[in-house]
Amino acid sequence: MQRQRLNLIQQYLQQMVLGQPNLVEGLLIALIADGHLLVEGPPGLAKTRAVKALADCIDGDFHRIQFTPDLLPADLTGTDIFRQETGSFEFQPGPLFHNLILADEINRAPAKVQSALLEAMAEGQITVGKRSYTLPKLFLVMATQNPIENEGTYPLPEAQLDRFLLHLSLDYPDAETELEILALSRNEAQQGNLATPQPLNEQELFAIRDEALRLYMAPQMEQYIVALVMATRQPKRYDETLADWIQWGVSPRASIALERCARARAWLHGRDYVAPEDVQAVAPNVLRHRILLSYQAEAEGIDKDQVINRILKLVAIP
Repeated sequence: MQRQRLNLIQQYLQQMVLGQPNLVEGLLIALIADGHLLVEGPPGLAKTRAVKALADCIDGDFHRIQFTPDLLPADLTGTDIFRQETGSFEFQPGPLFHNLILADEINRAPAKVQSALLEAMAEGQITVGKRSYTLPKLFLVMATQNPIENEGTYPLPEAQLDRFLLHLSLDYPDAETELEILALSRNEAQQGNLATPQPLNEQELFAIRDEALRLYMAPQMEQYIVALVMATRQPKRYDETLADWIQWGVSPRASIALERCARARAWLHGRDYVAPEDVQAVAPNVLRHRILLSYQAEAEGIDKDQVINRILKLVAIP
């Protein structure tokens, strides 16, 4: 029953966001694996639209935050307000106390704001003054950023990037899909948006997460995940060219993310076990933002996806 509900949501997202199957699957994997999501791509690729469409399918509080250079940490966390009638301070919660957060153009906010968001993503809490406040159990940050415009932006530090479960990289659709987008835009202008499926409530979503965690993963699959991670830290064991490309490997969070995302993908595809194809499918989105390339790789025009594809070819499949 729950799988059917999620299949309907997946179909709805595919109709709302044409030509981006990787984005739709990534959104659902992040939801099932209980992790935060960073979506990067040029303007106009329906990044914000996709996140808002997913939020419409979840029975939870949704809030969109437009990140700008003048944003303050208190604009996210909330602040203590002095009540004259009582002579005391009262905490006024900020937008981070919603269940689903859309951090639009996250790289336009300064470091102090990014640091406040980092605590919320990492610890599930925020600190104001001397007190800490626990965030809702269902808490998911879905951030977007534009890689084209660098003026007035603040690149996310590696520590914060590592807090994101997945990093989805989008590209422009092909000509056939572009025609479908034109037709969809006309239909929405004339008839309105598509009917939203019945939203999942928190209990249903938590039950789906529990099912995904209980999927069978063979010891060989765990060893495969560790081997992929070790290939980023000890690339010389596999290939001299790979060693020249990688300056810094991924953290243990990558191993955890690979396992959780592979389980979520296997559950989405209706299996009760994790297959090598599940790990390989999620590996680019899990490792992309965690690998640090060398100057030589950048000088040669090598991108992170090429490095990850080489790792997947070099590490033996169980």
